Amino acid sequence: MSLKARLKEGIIVGDGAMGTLLYQEGIHGCFEELNITAPEKISRVHQAYIEAGAEIIQTNTYAANRHKLARYQQENNVKELNEAAVAIAVKAAAGKAYTAATIGGVATMHQEKEPLEERVASLKEQADILLDTNVDGFLLETFYDFQELIELLKYLRPLTEKPIIAQATLGDIGVLHTGRHLQEALEELEALGADVAGVNCRMGPYHMLQSLEEISLLKTAGISVYPNASLPNVRDGRFSYQSNPTYFGDMTKALVEEGVVLLGGCCGTTPDHIRAIREAVERDNLVPVKSKQVKERTAQTFMDAEPQLPKLTDIPEGKTSVIVELDPPKALSGVPAFMDGAKALTNAGVDAVTLADNSLASSRIDNLALGTKIKSEGTRPLLHVACRDRNIIGLQSHLLGLHELGVRDILAITGDPAKVGDFPGATSVYDMSSMDLIRLIKQLNEGTSFSGKDLGAKTSFTIGAAFNANARRLDREVQRLEKKIEVGADYFMSQPVYSTERIKEIAEAVAHLPVPVYIGIMPLVSSRNAEFLHHEVPGIKLTDEVREQMKALSGDREASEKEGIRLAKELVDEAMKHFSTLYLITPFLRYNITETLTQHIREQERLTAGSR
Repeated sequence: MSLKARLKEGIIVGDGAMGTLLYQEGIHGCFEELNITAPEKISRVHQAYIEAGAEIIQTNTYAANRHKLARYQQENNVKELNEAAVAIAVKAAAGKAYTAATIGGVATMHQEKEPLEERVASLKEQADILLDTNVDGFLLETFYDFQELIELLKYLRPLTEKPIIAQATLGDIGVLHTGRHLQEALEELEALGADVAGVNCRMGPYHMLQSLEEISLLKTAGISVYPNASLPNVRDGRFSYQSNPTYFGDMTKALVEEGVVLLGGCCGTTPDHIRAIREAVERDNLVPVKSKQVKERTAQTFMDAEPQLPKLTDIPEGKTSVIVELDPPKALSGVPAFMDGAKALTNAGVDAVTLADNSLASSRIDNLALGTKIKSEGTRPLLHVACRDRNIIGLQSHLLGLHELGVRDILAITGDPAKVGDFPGATSVYDMSSMDLIRLIKQLNEGTSFSGKDLGAKTSFTIGAAFNANARRLDREVQRLEKKIEVGADYFMSQPVYSTERIKEIAEAVAHLPVPVYIGIMPLVSSRNAEFLHHEVPGIKLTDEVREQMKALSGDREASEKEGIRLAKELVDEAMKHFSTLYLITPFLRYNITETLTQHIREQERLTAGSR
């Protein structure tokens, strides 16, 4: 009987984890490399699962794509490793079990930096190799990015009549991490030709059962589940799972009653788990169900958003929107001056005061604390959120906290690496890039957490993104801005610019963008300040003329400050010809300087309005 026919005949038991057993032997690194260097180890795992009762065994090819093999310098061995894996599995099965060529997803819960097209290309390359082998079918598993799975299934289905088992990975109970409900995902897989559609990894049997309770049976495709053994435990850097084979057996009947026809195991499962499933299937004479009662989904009800200030992107005709950066102080003694500065700037007419998130990796007073404090005194805070200091859990928690405190304006940045700051031994987290963070905030605005869970309310952030206006290739930087807009950026804030000619170039380069660009202007206060910015701060470049002008006044603080203000006013005047959005950066908490520039901008507005 072919595997295609067997999948329609009754309950079928798959195998369990490959990596778990190899890991328990003390093997680390590239498991797929063992297909060549230690094929006997892979064969022993296959044999153990067949002896435990598995009718389908997977080839040891889960990560045998160019993208993942590159981590081990094996990217040039894609064909060799995949073909060797198939040979091992077919020999081990030898008429006792079916073989499924496994292709695993590339993206993880940590969103990938590589474009979808590149990731899918590596999966298609692997698929082409496996299509030329004598496996009985294909098993696509552990796809955190559902679009990868969709594109691979679209590619693979027309090229083979062999059965395809397509398994997505849940972000939370009943949903993918984008918030898409499992029912919709499985139905799409079915429509694209999957013989079996299901889920694997990330969750144990309990949470997978809860997820299945909310879905109905599919019309033509079977349903599969390959749960993890349990939630993982970490000790001394090593992952481990509860040894609970009996529990797996006890959960088998309930899973079958929810429509499952193919059961196997993922991370942490062993031949003992598969044996327990097999024994339960035979003991209880389990057969596929023809109908089931579907648990009603919990309705998504979103709370009404509280009244909001006009967005920074909603700029009235003839008005110039001004935001001013006032860096949180490093010492507690600087808080009174900071608070005075925020008040002075608000009185001068700024639209928001923006607070950096430990810029240049230097520890400062938490911008959330100070942002909340100035908000309570009538200043609108715009908070930078850096990816450097928080993992995904912390970032989402932080953002939800901001929302609850009424902070709605965010600048999403990657953040300067820790080694450049005053704690060079600190760890830079970087679970996300700025692009990923923008996606996350956009998802929160849709009422969905990173894992896909319903938040019960939508956040209402306006999402800012950084713009390196001094990039050598301005056209490439603008292309990056376009990508940020695609993922959800509402406006941009640029690095400081020190040339009127550069402002003109920027205006022309970004004219087509559908969102505002706040041009950064940071007044200079001394020649030393100018040289530091030019030579040591990433993304900032001064013209030789400006540096010479500041150098001529070296040693005279008052004259240097006046010259810095004069130069900044020239930049402001030029910027106002092209932009209605300006971003002033306060140097060294000397807010009187940006207060003066704000007053200048407002005066220029009045003069322009009076001349109409």
